[in-house]
Parts: sequence; C-alpha cells; structure tokens
Amino acid sequence: MRQSLRRLCCLFLATALLLTAGCTPSRSSTSAPDTGYTRYTTQFYDTFDTIIQIIGYTKTQQEFEDYAETIHQRFAHLSRLYDRFYEYTGVNNICTINQNAGIAPVAVEPELIDMLQFAKDWCQRTGGRVDITMGPALQLWHQYRERYSGTALPADAPDAVPPMEDLRAAAASAGLDKLVIDPQAGTVFLEDRGMALDVGAVAKGYAAQLVADEIYQAGFHSFTISAGGNIVTKDPPLDGVRGSWGIGIQNPFADPDDPATASLDVLFVSGKCVVTSGDYRQFYTLGDQYIHHIIDPQTLWPANHYRALTVVADDSGLGDFLSTCLFVMDYQEGQALARELGVMALWVFPDGRVEYTDDMLPLMRDRGGATSVLDKAP
Repeated sequence: MRQSLRRLCCLFLATALLLTAGCTPSRSSTSAPDTGYTRYTTQFYDTFDTIIQIIGYTKTQQEFEDYAETIHQRFAHLSRLYDRFYEYTGVNNICTINQNAGIAPVAVEPELIDMLQFAKDWCQRTGGRVDITMGPALQLWHQYRERYSGTALPADAPDAVPPMEDLRAAAASAGLDKLVIDPQAGTVFLEDRGMALDVGAVAKGYAAQLVADEIYQAGFHSFTISAGGNIVTKDPPLDGVRGSWGIGIQNPFADPDDPATASLDVLFVSGKCVVTSGDYRQFYTLGDQYIHHIIDPQTLWPANHYRALTVVADDSGLGDFLSTCLFVMDYQEGQALARELGVMALWVFPDGRVEYTDDMLPLMRDRGGATSVLDKAP
C-alpha cells in the first residue's frame, strides 16, 4: 500500500501543476505582494482513487478553506455516485446499475443521468472507439493488472494476460444501444444481464469540470483543480506576475522520482483543461509490451500506439474522454479527429518521437516536441 501511494504521489507531481511539493495532506500559502490575494493549496486522497489538489488565490485563508471544503464534499459525493465497485447507503450508483443489469431500471440522481448521457453520446459520436458498456472485458484486464501490477514478466510467462476467448465472451454483451437512459423517469437500465458499465474514461474529468464550474459560480475564480491526470484551470493566478497557469506534462520515459527529467514540457493555460492518458499509470510489462489500462474495444487489447497522450480542451469531461479515444486511434485518425473537434493534442510515441497539433505550440514553454526525440529510459 505504501509503495502504491508513493507511485501515485510521484505520478501526480510529474503531471500536475509545477507549483507544489510533497505527498502528504497539507495546506500551504504564499503571499502575492501588492494584489491583496494570497496563494493557498491543499490536497486530499479519499475520492476517485487519486489525489485531488486545489491551488487558488483568495483574500483570506478562511475563504480558501471554505471553498476547498465545498470542493472536497462535492468530489466525495460524485466519487460515490460514479463508483462501479461499491454500493453506498442511500445512493444508487454505477455499481447498483450493474447489479440490476437485465433485471430492472434503476432510479438515479440527475448528475449520474447527465454524465452517462454525455458519455454515451460521445461514444456513439466517435464510432465506439471508447465504449462504456464494456465493463466485463475491462474487469478481466483489471484483475490481471491487480495481480501483476508493477512487475516485469518474461514474454513467455504463462497466464500473464486474459485468454482471448474469455475477453470475447466478456465483450459479447456490450452495446451502447442496450444502455437505456430515461431522463424523464430518472432511470438507467442495462438490457443484457451480462452487461456492466465502466466509466473510467470520462467520470473523473466530468466530475472535475462540474465541481470547478459550480465553485466558480460561487465566487472562487482564480484556481486550478487537479484530479490525477485531469487538470481544470479557471482565471489566471492573482499574483500580479503571471497571466496563466503552468501545467507540467509528464515524460513517460523519465524516472518519476527525478524532478529534473520528469517533465516533458510545460503548457501555459487559463480557462482550459489539460488531460493526459498514458501507459505508465496502471501497468505491468510482458516482455517489451506495456500491459496497461487503456483497452482498445476493437482489439480487446491494451492500445500500443503511444506512451502518452495529452489533450487541451475547454471541458475536462470531453478532454478525459478524448485522451482515451485518441490513445486507441492511430496517429492519422487521431489527428483528423482532433482537427475536426478543434482540440489541441500531443502524442508521445514508443520510439520517443513527439507530435502535436499546431495550435498547441504557442502554449509550450520548451518546444520539446515535434522536432525532437526523447531519450528513452533503458
């Protein structure tokens, strides 16, 4: 458990804002001269199985702590609502829907209806390249990652991956057309008894955007929220110096323990969301293959086009979804989709090559991308 938390902290530090340090729950502050505002930061670990960090500027510490507590409570509720593993007293969630597959519609809260409709619409719009109804197949892979997490297996290791016949059988019940969402009745129904939802490709980013928009409306304007690989930025820092937030992109070939090499580049943004997916977060290796959590619905196998992919978008829910969707697409297909949707993207290939959309270039501090090749770790 301690090693898992340490890995999570290191990954968080490499991908999050380059404005904080430490892997323990904390609140800290830094004065911003001549602005009347002070920079505060806090983080918590008990929602969405990740670290949630808040950095923002307020006039008083109490004001920041009040906003932070509201954010924490909202993330806690949404985490329970979107949970596929556990049920909670008084809450009908993803787990409840899955347990009632093929049996009966489940009455759920509007926030779950809205998230599922959002996810279903984008799954259909992108031709099923992400499919939230593939829960049983994704669960098979999850069991193997739990068994071998962080280990290096030889290429001929027995029972190292799920048998393809098991994966095909698990995926046979999937189908977006069998996910029935009834907003008027407030219910969700999975028509096939063998179905199960897995919303890991969208839920955390969707929640981050929802909470950020709510707290902005409540009066908290200069802040960022980082939820694992999902970062939402609002108004620029009120420090009298910077006009944007600096967001570090993790170098997937670097040692996450080494701050000098952990960042591939820094993006300067405000009012945007930065979302990164990669094969280095939940994985084990089988020979030279990374067995990770981003599964291509077409092959039922971990996608292997890239080591990492970053999306910059106006909405974190969409950014979260697209970071997975583009990850399973080849470069030409993904580039065309990014261009069609008007989102910025950066691809890190297994050979160290980096490509990005032209509109991302002005945001990058180091231009460490398209003209260079990264040093790969041995």
